[in-house]
Amino acid sequence: MWDFQILGVDLYHILSWLYLYSFLGWLWESCYVSVKEKKIINRGFVTGPLCTIYGVGAVGVYLILRPLEDRLIILYLGGVLVATVLEYVTALLMETLFHTSWWDYSSKPYNFQGRICLGSSIAWGFFTVIMFKVFQPFAEWVVNLFSVPTGHAMIIIITVLYVVDFSFSTLTAMKLGQKLGGLERAMGELVEYVQNTRIYSSAGELVERLEPYRQSFNKQNVKEKMDQYQAGILKFLNLEGKEESLGEIKNKLSAVRDQYVKMASGINWNDRRLFRAYPNLSKATGTKRWMKKKSKKRNAKKCVNDKSKMKDRSKKE
Repeated sequence: MWDFQILGVDLYHILSWLYLYSFLGWLWESCYVSVKEKKIINRGFVTGPLCTIYGVGAVGVYLILRPLEDRLIILYLGGVLVATVLEYVTALLMETLFHTSWWDYSSKPYNFQGRICLGSSIAWGFFTVIMFKVFQPFAEWVVNLFSVPTGHAMIIIITVLYVVDFSFSTLTAMKLGQKLGGLERAMGELVEYVQNTRIYSSAGELVERLEPYRQSFNKQNVKEKMDQYQAGILKFLNLEGKEESLGEIKNKLSAVRDQYVKMASGINWNDRRLFRAYPNLSKATGTKRWMKKKSKKRNAKKCVNDKSKMKDRSKKE
């Protein structure tokens, strides 16, 4: 098993490098975000000190681009392409599996769907060159420090621990995605109703106003806080002359509050860890995407109806 090769590299070295790069990625991410946020943050999907997206990405890029390691410019461009594709596919998979966004580049220039952006892609190219010239020799040196039997034992132990940790974290993230999904729908329906009735024209600003619903997942006094916030939203909306909409607005705000209370009551320590590690989870990005999907469906339905009407007219003529 250990001698099985992928693109000319045996499985033992692939797994050794994968876990080492996963640890280095976790170390980099956690230190960077901790300094930025001025508090200690475990920046990983799993509880343990591993960011496997870095491990899989680094090893994948190395195996694919290894024939180009002496051609720096092509190596750089290859790193930009391969790492960007990996980042996009990872974002798409995690959103599909967990029904929420784990990072968002929407505020960055030249981004695509908020999942990738030009600045990040340029950085991946430089990281690729640095990895080949600095980190890969270091990784090979670290692996050679241990005898092969010791390395095998370490890989088996780490893999077992990782599988348990990953399974637990995946279950937590899926449940969290379901909780957030209910809140996103409730928020989206409220914003859509407000926009359609023209009580408030800027849906984007209203989404931002709803942001505090997701900012502090605290079980204590959550109903009281949400009731106070409901009152603030009602004052913010222009309901003058539109009293008939008041009852519907209150109902939809109550739906948002109920979803929030339901979610806050089920938040555990691992949920809070994920919120600290990925702050974008507690932002309104999902609501905006929910609204875009609804808008696309509406437009598609309208297009079908328009075509149907045109056919009916042509038949009558």
